[in-house]
Amino acid sequence: MTIILILLFIILLIAFLIVKYYPAFGKKPAGERVHSSPQYSQGSFQNPTPTSLDTNFSSSVSMIRDLVKRDANRKPDVDLPRVPFPSFSHPRHGTNVTWFGHSASMLEMDGKRLLLDPMFGSAPSPFPWIGGKRYSRELPFQLDELPSIDAVIFSHDHYDHLDYGTIRKLRNKVTQFFVPLGVGSHLERWGIHPDHIVELDWWDEVEWAGLTIACTPARHFSGRSLNDRNASLWCSWCISGASSNIFFSGDSGYSPHFKKIGELYGPFDLTMMECGQYDPRWAPIHMLPEETVQAHLDVKGKWLLPIHWGAFTLSFHEWTDPIERVTKSGSERNVPIVTPKIGETFLVDGDSFPSSKWWE
Repeated sequence: MTIILILLFIILLIAFLIVKYYPAFGKKPAGERVHSSPQYSQGSFQNPTPTSLDTNFSSSVSMIRDLVKRDANRKPDVDLPRVPFPSFSHPRHGTNVTWFGHSASMLEMDGKRLLLDPMFGSAPSPFPWIGGKRYSRELPFQLDELPSIDAVIFSHDHYDHLDYGTIRKLRNKVTQFFVPLGVGSHLERWGIHPDHIVELDWWDEVEWAGLTIACTPARHFSGRSLNDRNASLWCSWCISGASSNIFFSGDSGYSPHFKKIGELYGPFDLTMMECGQYDPRWAPIHMLPEETVQAHLDVKGKWLLPIHWGAFTLSFHEWTDPIERVTKSGSERNVPIVTPKIGETFLVDGDSFPSSKWWE
């Protein structure tokens, strides 16, 4: 019994030291950074719309069943097609967007180059050698060859959006970081100077380099470790310049906040809307594809770029299910769906958009 207790103590001590000192877990924000937010209540950030997940016994059993299901087509069996970046001369006048898989994207607007949720790691995990690997064996570029970046914008701190290894490689290429409240603590631990970080609450706006960047609500949650559930805020973003108006949803379940965003900041030339990693059992935090189309209509979008798919398996649906369902729903509701290959750049103010069914 003594040996068992000693072994248990050693295991717990090792776990404590890893959580405390392993840098990929980031850093929980100090109280003064977050306590003044209207979104902060009872020790954590809250969604205004009640957001609870189906965690009863039957749903837990069904998830175990789905996890071990064979031939579920949850991953592609071949390397995905991708376009080497850059696919044309950068920077370029007007606004252009490049999708790199999942939510990682580059937005070039009015001569400024922005990265949105740039997760370029091999797996959405604090330990890259553990967890589901990226579908594409290689990125469309080498991180060391990426041009200088004027700003990076993050929607929240989950591993499939905020990656320690990526930040370490990008930090000398980036001038400014825009993040929701509390997320700056992670970046500071990873070597980003506080002067280069702007933290915003919902409905905050900042004028930067000729662009208006607004932090807007999302219905989700946050956390990277055992003791920081909802310690930092999650959000969506509105990015407006002289040439166009863009909406980036981050991760979100469907709720009335989309209509309010549309009323205050719409219409949008392009929406980059979450569409993937969903399940009816956690619909409050991840939209189903049909809800993605409705959210696009709510914010008064013109063209819809589905994101949050095509890179990792984080749910039980087939890997092509998001794009097949969202294009079907878009066709039924007269919403044009943009379907670039990974690494493909398209002009937001152009007359046509990528529309091939490359996943077939």
